[in-house]
Amino acid sequence: MIQEEINSFRSYLLVEKKYSKNTIESYERDLLQFQSFITKEITRIQEEDIHQYLKELSVEGKSEKTISRVISCLKSFYKFLLIEKKVARNPMENIEIPKLKKSLPHTLTEEEVNNLLEVPLLDAFSYRNKAMLEGLYATGIRVSELVNLKLGDIDIESATLRTMGKGSKERIVPLGDYALRYLTIYIRDYRPMLLKRDYNDYLFLNNHGKKLTRQGFFKIIKARAKEANIQKELSPHTLRHSFATHLLNHGADLRSIQELLGHSDISTTQIYTHISNEHLKESYKEFHPHGE
Repeated sequence: MIQEEINSFRSYLLVEKKYSKNTIESYERDLLQFQSFITKEITRIQEEDIHQYLKELSVEGKSEKTISRVISCLKSFYKFLLIEKKVARNPMENIEIPKLKKSLPHTLTEEEVNNLLEVPLLDAFSYRNKAMLEGLYATGIRVSELVNLKLGDIDIESATLRTMGKGSKERIVPLGDYALRYLTIYIRDYRPMLLKRDYNDYLFLNNHGKKLTRQGFFKIIKARAKEANIQKELSPHTLRHSFATHLLNHGADLRSIQELLGHSDISTTQIYTHISNEHLKESYKEFHPHGE
């Protein structure tokens, strides 16, 4: 496998397929790992070689989700090589992606969210963190969307936020009063303190005055959860899941939640109805006299 072909595939995913940066990077890692395993030229890879590789991943303890992603990656890669006439046949043609059991996403209760958002406001960094967390919970945007926000994406007058989601689809999301208040304070009073010599227009900055990364945000939310004594498993996506679930619990319709989250397919949003149903079951067991 030649690096040039991987680079061409990367450009194809970016320009033609409009895949996200994170997906493209994951696919590239998968291909590099595949390259280190195979001993043949890519034009001579057979279906048996693929099966052997997938078996090796399983032996190494890779999760079903990871193996499914690898299969998707290799399917896309060999489809691309066929289009480019780099291979005569597709060894992935008869290899199916296993259906994964959908697990319910982790969410926080409303009380836990309130505890998480009670950030002690001490300096520019704490005001930034408060604005980020309030904004994330108020809008349900993805963490990748959050860290890529620019100053021009926040409209204080209309209390809205503009973001670019998957597939380069733009959407406008309303901001709640709390999020609007702390975003305004952060932008007006504290963001200028984080700027260094090199100006940039990204909304949320790190201690070097550069754009905050997803990894940087992950560290912040993990540290804040520890301070708030939240014991649940937490990821940067948890507030997005909590946003959708709490909206549903309070009577929002599924179509509206789909629009706010930027889901292209309503079936993706329907996972939150299962979470809501689980909440109802727990409430029934706790409060009904014969619930147990």
